[in-house]
Parts: sequence; structure tokens; C-alpha cells
Amino acid sequence: MSTSKKNQKTLRFALILGAFSALGPLTIDMYLPSFPEIADDFGTKASLVQLSLTACLVGMGLGQLLIGPLSDVYGRRKPLLVGLVCYLIASFVCAFAPNITFFIAARFIQGFAASAGIVISRAVVRDLYSGHELTKFFSMLMLVNNVFPLIAPVAGSGVIAFTAWNGVFIVLGLVGILLAMIAGWKLEESLPMDRRVTAGLAKLFSNFLVLLKDRQFTGYALAQGIMIGGIFAYVSGTPFIYQNIYGASPQLFALLFGSNGISLIIGSQLVGRMTHRVSESRFLLIGLLLAGATSLAVLLVILLQGPLYLLVALLFIFVASIGMTSTASFSLAMETQSHIAGSASALLGLFPFIIGAIVSPLVGIAGEYTAVPMGVILLSTSLLALLAYFGLVRRPKKQTAS
Repeated sequence: MSTSKKNQKTLRFALILGAFSALGPLTIDMYLPSFPEIADDFGTKASLVQLSLTACLVGMGLGQLLIGPLSDVYGRRKPLLVGLVCYLIASFVCAFAPNITFFIAARFIQGFAASAGIVISRAVVRDLYSGHELTKFFSMLMLVNNVFPLIAPVAGSGVIAFTAWNGVFIVLGLVGILLAMIAGWKLEESLPMDRRVTAGLAKLFSNFLVLLKDRQFTGYALAQGIMIGGIFAYVSGTPFIYQNIYGASPQLFALLFGSNGISLIIGSQLVGRMTHRVSESRFLLIGLLLAGATSLAVLLVILLQGPLYLLVALLFIFVASIGMTSTASFSLAMETQSHIAGSASALLGLFPFIIGAIVSPLVGIAGEYTAVPMGVILLSTSLLALLAYFGLVRRPKKQTAS
């Protein structure tokens, strides 16, 4: 096969996997511009609408914890197809929820089902690639995946410009139908029978303990998870900060929020394209330090009530650091886990969503007209990620007595 044809096939494969992985940002980001409208329609507080995001994040985290190991047993295609069918059903249920409580519960189920696309797409990558090729392909997958934070809020604001917020979830249901068709017709099984885990579920879940006892894997997973989890404070807080504090329209909010998809792409592609010159470990450290510096600057701008353009610019740089750390840490963590890639992918996916579920409602704890909680959370998570990295990955070895 010629190099050009091989590259075309690789790109096509990345597009397919990226579409499944994109269920995460689509499910999270597409309804963000409609937060104020949902609160008004249900006659509820902003914190309860943010709780629907928390429920979705918890569902995504727990779903990966179950679906990842199951894909090590049954292969990648079957769990993915089941998850996509459940997703499309849950999306339509969200659209016709009669009250905020029902809506929150439906969002949990929707997030749980969406996790199949997230965890299995990453496991497929590890099934087929290793070393620098793993980093390069994952950065390509991130390129596809990170386009959707650009598209999702803009698409969501476009939908609510012509219809009510319910229309966003009808569109997500249609996306679920399309992805189920793609999975059934285009995705080949990447985990052959002889590489599948044959033990019972008790033994299967003991693999999590094996992974957690691996100090470096846990360090990479926590550094990535805390960083990505912290950014959900930004995801949950900016709909109200940009629109209520700075007076941005839903359409302007969508453009400002979506622009950070570009910064994610920049960060992840920098790692993928420079991995032969700069190691993944070096990129991870640079990304963590950059996140710490910019999150401190964000908090200062908030406390000093700085202009919107400065806040947006700093958040752009902060999100770029997330692209760097997530790509580098994924490759470093997965490199030695080919035998249990589904379980490893599940843990890597669990930490961000559990942490995100914790911090998301905290953003609104002081009301809809202050950005201070978001700034504090971004700085705190950046420092905790650095602590996890230096405490577990870079911890100096104990000197043995001679």
C-alpha cells in the first residue's frame, strides 16, 4: 500500500473513532448555551441545572468503569453498539423530561451510555498502536475529537435560536442513530479472541487494583484526571459568567467557548508532531507548569474584575495546556497496558468525570454573578495535578543502605 493511501486510511479510521469519542464533548457542551433557558423553563436554580451536568459526568465516569472491562472480555464492537442504542433512547427521554429531577436522572443515563464511545475508542487505539505511533495516532484522534467543542456550543445556540432547548436533545438522539449505524457497518473488531480476558468479572475488576498499585500509571492518570476534571469548572461556570456577568449573548458565548476547541487542538497536535524531538514526559511537565501559571493569572483577573478579552485569552492558554497534558499522559499511561487496555482506558476516563462531577456544582455555590469559585477551582486543580505528578511519577527513589 502506498504511503498516501495508508495515510488516507489512517485518517479515515481516526475520523470514525473520533466520532465515537466525540459523544463526550457533544453531550456535555451542546446544551451549555441553553442553561439559562432550562432554568427558566423548569423554574429552578442555576445550581440545579449545573447538577444535570454533574449527573452526566458521574454517568460517564461510572459507565467507563463498567464498559471498559467488559470490552476486554466481549471485544470492542458489541459493548459499543449496546451503548449507542441506549444513548439515543436516553437523548429523546431528556428532550421530553417533565421536570428538573427527571431531567437530571435522564442526563445520568445519557452520560453512562455515552461513555461507551469514549472508553472503547481509546482502547481500540491501544489495541492497534504502541510507542510514538500511539502518541501520534492519539493526537490525531484528539484533533478530530477537539473539533467538537468548537462545533457543539455553536450548534446548540443555533438550535435554540429556532426552537426550545429540547431541540438540542432531539439532535443528540439523531446523532446517536447515525453513530450506531456507523459502528454496525464500518467498525471492525480490533480485539481478537486470543487477546480477550476470559476470567470472571471479579477477576476482571481486580485488574483495577493492579493498575492502581502501579505508581507511575496512577500518577499519570491522576495528573490527567485532575487537570481535565478541573476544566469542568470552566465548562459549568462560563455559561453564566460570560452571559450574566459580562452580558454576552448565547451566540457570542458559543463562539467564545467554542474557540477553546482550537486551543485544545494546538496543545494536542504540538505533542503529536514534536514527539520525536521532545519526549512525552517533558511535554507533560511543561503542560502542568503552564496550567499552574495561567490558572493563577485567571484568578487574579477575576479578583481585579478584568476585561472579558483578557479572561478569554488566559483561558485559551489554559485549555491549550490541557491538550498537551491529556495527550502526553494518555500515551505514557497506556504504553505498558496492552493486555488490559479497556480497564486502563476506563480508569483514565473515570478520574476526569468524577472530579468534574465534584467541582461543577461548586462553581455556582456563591451565585450566578461571581466568577471567583471558578478561578479558585482552576488554580487548585492545577496545583493538585502538579502534586500528583511530582509525588508519584517523579518521586525520587529511596536510597538503599550499603
